[in-house]
Amino acid sequence: MRRHRATFPAVTALAACLLAAAPAAAAPPQPVHDDPADWTPHLTDGEVWALARVGDTVLVAGEFGAVTSADKATRYERHNLMAFRISDGAVLDLAPKFDGPVYALSPGPDGTVIAAGDFRTVDGLPQRAITRLDPATGRPVPGFTPKITGEVLTLARHGDDLYVGGRVAVDDQTYSRGLIRMSADTGALDPAFDARLAAPADRPVKVQDVAISADGARLLAIGSFTTADSNPREQVAMLDISTPAAKVTDWHTSFYGLDDCGDGFHTYLRAADFSPDGRFAVIVTSGHSSDDELACGTAARYETAGHGEQQPTWVNHTGGNSLFAVEVTPAAVYVGGHLQWLDNPDGDKSKGPGAVDRKGIGAIDPRSGRALPWNPTRTRGEGLRAFLSIAKGLFVGSDTDRLGHEYHGRVGFFPRRDQ
Repeated sequence: MRRHRATFPAVTALAACLLAAAPAAAAPPQPVHDDPADWTPHLTDGEVWALARVGDTVLVAGEFGAVTSADKATRYERHNLMAFRISDGAVLDLAPKFDGPVYALSPGPDGTVIAAGDFRTVDGLPQRAITRLDPATGRPVPGFTPKITGEVLTLARHGDDLYVGGRVAVDDQTYSRGLIRMSADTGALDPAFDARLAAPADRPVKVQDVAISADGARLLAIGSFTTADSNPREQVAMLDISTPAAKVTDWHTSFYGLDDCGDGFHTYLRAADFSPDGRFAVIVTSGHSSDDELACGTAARYETAGHGEQQPTWVNHTGGNSLFAVEVTPAAVYVGGHLQWLDNPDGDKSKGPGAVDRKGIGAIDPRSGRALPWNPTRTRGEGLRAFLSIAKGLFVGSDTDRLGHEYHGRVGFFPRRDQ
């Protein structure tokens, strides 16, 4: 049943106030350059689902079988995980063989990396859904022995706490918990943590993405659930994780109706990210329907300091195309997916009045919610699913090989303008 709600224009009164309150003398930071660097390697097949950094190394995860050097002269066999140096783009020796897709990555303790997804073995050894690896050798780290089943879609780490989201069950349970917390060092389940996510009996709980504020105080979870700790939560829940006894906060939004953007509730929420200062978060969505009163195909900013019911500060509509990834930086809210336009609340798989072309990738002003001029373009494919922001620029991972009007096989890097 469609739920009607008030329209949220691209610039709300609150967004206008935020823009007006910015210091007049201080020039806002600029988005990254729109010309990708030439030194990144290329994936020759498949798609990228996740990116992570460990020291001078970028880890790339997904579903793929081969990589070439930046000059395309050397080919390397890689099975769903590869690594290269940030300093020069050289492909590293890391080459474990996963028998299924790797959907999520997180830096682990002591320079390791944690990889998770829908696999059962790594190099033929039993490693169900999650493993911790030594990036130098690709071998599983001894002593990391989590007991979970299902598929992991997202990871977020703060200290020794590793939050694991997806369609996941623990021990001998047959139902999905959606979100669990374990030791990043050993994989031991934290029995004190349970968000008590629930959904109707015919719809298993699944957490699509989690984000942790930089201070480690709050966790934002999105996915297929209707309650959290017995509180109504329509696909979005905010948790206070500042103490070991994590709890669901009273912060909530009803902006995301359960069946508004597709036939049958699953989830059309795809990714979330906090701003670097933790003052706000941005959620991006997919969804078949398109309407300026619906949350389908949108990026929406939420202030995080409030209590009770929350409404978006601003909403930017694609006009019916999916967004799968978001990265919030001081300069821009970068969004990626299957989009063709931004600033398009009146479009319905079409370019409505005021819309701007943004093929496959775009950037939104964090304050106003309007599309920024940054427009490198990429071949849309199914969609861009991974961002990784570092001090020197922005990495992207997707399923296509044209980025910024150049050949970049599924991985690319946009340097900062002052680099």
